[in-house]
Amino acid sequence: MRTKPPLTVCLVSLGCPKNLVDSEKMLAALAEAGCVVGAPMDQADVVVVNTCGFLSAARTESLGVIAEAVACKKRGRIRRVVVAGCLASRDAEKLYRMVPGIDAVVGVDNRGDIVQAVTGKGRKTRLDGKPLSYAARPVRGVSCDSGDAGRFRLTPRHTAYLRIAEGCSQKCTFCTIPAIRGPLRSKPPAMVLNEARELIADGAVELNVIGQDTTSYGRDLGGASLSRLLRALNRLDGARWIRLMYAYPLRFTDAVIGAMADSERVVKYVDLPIQHVSNRVLRRMGRRVGRRSTEQLLEKLRRRIPGVTIRTTFIVGLPGERERDFAELLAFVKDFRFDALGVFEFSPEEGTPAVRLDEPVPPDVSRMRAEQVMLAQQEIAFAANRRRIGRRITVLVDGTDAQGRCVARHAGQAPDIDSVCYLRSPHPAGSFVRARITDCEGYDLIADCGVRNAD
Repeated sequence: MRTKPPLTVCLVSLGCPKNLVDSEKMLAALAEAGCVVGAPMDQADVVVVNTCGFLSAARTESLGVIAEAVACKKRGRIRRVVVAGCLASRDAEKLYRMVPGIDAVVGVDNRGDIVQAVTGKGRKTRLDGKPLSYAARPVRGVSCDSGDAGRFRLTPRHTAYLRIAEGCSQKCTFCTIPAIRGPLRSKPPAMVLNEARELIADGAVELNVIGQDTTSYGRDLGGASLSRLLRALNRLDGARWIRLMYAYPLRFTDAVIGAMADSERVVKYVDLPIQHVSNRVLRRMGRRVGRRSTEQLLEKLRRRIPGVTIRTTFIVGLPGERERDFAELLAFVKDFRFDALGVFEFSPEEGTPAVRLDEPVPPDVSRMRAEQVMLAQQEIAFAANRRRIGRRITVLVDGTDAQGRCVARHAGQAPDIDSVCYLRSPHPAGSFVRARITDCEGYDLIADCGVRNAD
């Protein structure tokens, strides 16, 4: 009897690192079920698109990839198209109408059903045979009980994302994440540490700590806290760099700052989405921080963690943002001089309180404001890079880019979102090397290397 060949699966992961971890979990489940994962789209039996539904641009990108997969299916290249992730949770029923040809929809609350969705063994309606959406029930948030162990990693072996919590309990008026991913659910510290050990054993020397709101970690557990978790992670052997991402300003306590300052392996890097500094706009955003408390936090970070890299994001064009509000934001950016900065134009998201705000800002005005902020930041970043020329730094090698250049990062550069260091000589991915900065190329640095396995 001939053995039926295993299903080959192509998974396209879109969006943020939290979504990437979901993709790694789903791939592991599929591989364990006997599927062959990692095939190109036009050579796969099944395509899974793990979508982002956070902003309009992300939804457009997700729908484009889904349409591409459905077109492959119509040409007879693939058998099934499965849509997963945030867009699947947010618009499950709409997706079947928007892109006819989708076979199953698996929301973030139901990602454990991915094997059923891929193999086609899910239930069907009796009326028309259309697969039921696995996201059809109200999203309450997936449990953290199973954790993120046993992932099929998509990141380079030497770097990994360590998710410490699911969901968010903040009430920002512009954000859909609590509706999509549910309230904050922190993982028990022992689970986080075990997952960290697993990632280290698999070759990770850099752990990037993520969640929708990392500084609120442990508030739902009783007795757990981010500061204690960072100190515990610092005691693990194997990881050289531990990086804190997605830190909400309100919960950035003195204890967390102390843990970062005292912990050798916790890099002096803070990803701190501030979103705005005008108190008037912050109130409209539902942010429970004001300009003064933000300034005090930033000043404290720089005072207690000398040399800290601070990355932030802002939103421009929220309804009601007036010229004086934007002028205040722009002046703040020029005055504080962040190490890295991103800007989003306000995107009205269905179901959020922000869509009901008055005084809408025209899209062209939002675009102009975003450009002004980025031009100011460009001048700041380029000047900072010029001042770095001649300094010696330790970098982690990521690999070689399409042009054959050796790409690395120093501790103040997070993977995927920040600038990089180009090394003039090749070095193995995952190695730490000492380098001297000799030049800069826009946001990026160019360096000559010393010895490998730097201290």
